[in-house]
Amino acid sequence: MPAKTAKPETAPAKKATAKHVAECHGVKVPDSPMLTPVRIERINAARYEGQEIAGALQVVQAGDKVLEMGSGIGLVGAIVAKNGKPSKVVSFEANPNLIEHITALYKLNRLSKTIEVRNEVLVSAPDAPETMAFHIRNSYLGSSLIDSDSRATTRVDVPTADYAEVHKDLAPDVLLMDIEGGELEFLRHASLDGIRAIVIEFHPDAYGREGMRECKSILEHAGFAKVPDHCTRQVWTCVRDAKLQGPLPDAAWTAQTTTLENAILVPPSEQEFVQKAGVLTADGKYHAEGALWRNGRALTVAPDMPDGTLKTRKGTWLWGGVLWMHFGHFLVESTARLWALAHLDEKIDGILFVPKRPRNGDEVLQFQKDLIGLMGTDAPVICVPEAEQVERLIVPGQGFGLGPMITGTQTFRDAFANNFAKDIQADGPEKLYVSRSKLPSGRGNLIGEAELEEHLSAEGYVIYHPEKYDIHHQIATYKAAKQIIAAEGSTLHMLAMVANPATEIAMIVRRPSGATRNLERHLEAFTGRAPVSITHLLRSWKPRGAAKPRMWMGELDMPALQNTLAESGFIAKGGTPWVSLDPKDVQERLGNRYEEVV
Repeated sequence: MPAKTAKPETAPAKKATAKHVAECHGVKVPDSPMLTPVRIERINAARYEGQEIAGALQVVQAGDKVLEMGSGIGLVGAIVAKNGKPSKVVSFEANPNLIEHITALYKLNRLSKTIEVRNEVLVSAPDAPETMAFHIRNSYLGSSLIDSDSRATTRVDVPTADYAEVHKDLAPDVLLMDIEGGELEFLRHASLDGIRAIVIEFHPDAYGREGMRECKSILEHAGFAKVPDHCTRQVWTCVRDAKLQGPLPDAAWTAQTTTLENAILVPPSEQEFVQKAGVLTADGKYHAEGALWRNGRALTVAPDMPDGTLKTRKGTWLWGGVLWMHFGHFLVESTARLWALAHLDEKIDGILFVPKRPRNGDEVLQFQKDLIGLMGTDAPVICVPEAEQVERLIVPGQGFGLGPMITGTQTFRDAFANNFAKDIQADGPEKLYVSRSKLPSGRGNLIGEAELEEHLSAEGYVIYHPEKYDIHHQIATYKAAKQIIAAEGSTLHMLAMVANPATEIAMIVRRPSGATRNLERHLEAFTGRAPVSITHLLRSWKPRGAAKPRMWMGELDMPALQNTLAESGFIAKGGTPWVSLDPKDVQERLGNRYEEVV
């Protein structure tokens, strides 16, 4: 029998390698119908969901448990699972068309043991239905629980999951949320206990700016603060960190004082928006309760310990904070600690500030002395231009300010209601128009204000230019008025502190700005009555070149303004119609110094 010829050994078959069309942070992305050429390019350039990814990688720590709401194509959760080294990621995605592609991405990157996706809607509200309608659009990016009249959608019913149960079982450390407008309703009912960090995208198109403010307020009241350099207006990375947490009206420390022995005051050395300045303890540690916060951001941060031997200021002093020269900022931010004057058990030698602008040195203006004196104190007001040691420094919490603090703490409001300008008697007309027309051009005027003054004079209003009068005259005048119409501006902060609660106030908005909301909330919190805000601008104009919104000019829509003032009871109905401004005349007034804001 012939010998058998050995067959040559064949090489083992190679396993097929799944193809990927994009890669980001080491995560390969397989092809899918959602990946357009533009989207692939953005993924490869790390621009796709770049803000959320950067924020998540900043806060996720090894061993964390992560809850993701809104998987999208699965990339954000996968990058976190691969690079953040969490022990577990549970992701919820309502769109059933995405699940197989998300699962394929996890499998390709060998992440299936770390991250799972569930095709459910996570609901925090009680008594959730078994299913919820989800509206799928051609672009998965726009699919949402919220239907839109403007774009065609396909409705599917998606099972729900109870957030309370998920929160209990997973005990997440980090929450990632991008759910196309569903975040407001979720946050209204969700417990955030145990969660250390949140990365969230807001969708004001779904619930407006007020809804976005409510989302942010919920997070702030839950103890979360923005992480510097990882936040935009619509994407927040926030953590529970006392060093980053700013004051809130109901936070205990904002209405408490701390007394420091041999404290060190450090004024700013450079003119910057955020400055190294404030209070150090005797051993050089930063006293965070002495910082100035605005809109959830610290404007003064820990300064370096000064070199050399410091001058010592003997006695007991009250920390006033940052001294602003601008009237409005002084009213809102330099008065923030004066509530403590009503609660001191000992005599102080004076009130110490540091200058906002180093070039102002030790300058204290008369109106600043007058306003502080109206709290019933004769204590000297001193601005400290160079670092010094203070024998004994009483540091009150920030009880007032711009942003979340604009309503003030109850302690602050009570102190001002019971003490501020209490000896100034009401004296002035019952109907008052507070004008900006005599302010220099470029201060944020109203175009058409001269015509408005003529109309209001005919209605019995006295035209008042507060900059022409001292503080005492202004307060007496505001206390006397029963109806006040005012062009939006700093004087409304003054008005909020002294107006009779029965006074009717209308504010004519002159610019698109967050300052408007601060004024509204200040007036309502301090007087108990919201102003009538009137925004009737045909156009906005700004000085040519770079110019802040406070410099913009608003062109009044006179007929609309007349109608709203009449409907609100500030002027008579059925009067002679107010004529619209002539566009040619407006252009002549402005000349070539201004350009229309688009």
